[in-house]
Amino acid sequence: MRKTLNGLYTGAAWLAALLMIGVLAMVVLSIVSRVAGFYVPGTDAYAGYAMAGAGFLALAHTLKRGEHIRVTLIIGKLNGAARKAMELWALSVAALLAGLLATYAWRLAWQSHQFHDISTSSDATPLWIPQILMGVGTTVLLVALVDEWVLELRGQRQRTAGETRHE
Repeated sequence: MRKTLNGLYTGAAWLAALLMIGVLAMVVLSIVSRVAGFYVPGTDAYAGYAMAGAGFLALAHTLKRGEHIRVTLIIGKLNGAARKAMELWALSVAALLAGLLATYAWRLAWQSHQFHDISTSSDATPLWIPQILMGVGTTVLLVALVDEWVLELRGQRQRTAGETRHE
């Protein structure tokens, strides 16, 4: 199970990286087309879709690597059962919020599909297509947060240097 979960997080990170390359490609195409005197419609919109998708898809991998910004003002002063309880509470709230975000991200994509909602820019892309990336990214983040919750409950969660208590 651990291998599968880590593969999910890594796969989402690789897809985020590919989307960042897509952002670069759209920006370069836009610049080259202006210099060469022709216009490629939608490059700015596609760069925006790719940037948003990359941001959402990278969330879980960033969490699992301990790279999210955490305010440890209170939790850093706790030890033992009190710290574990506070960690579980924080992870529970984070998972709840990620679950709500995932639910509404998928709902938005579904409604955009139902209503045939399209981009207002010149590309006229059906919006449910880029919105799927937001749904996938938030769902993988939810899985990662539940994973962290279970690891914390079992006492197997890895702490980063910023999370350990300094005396």
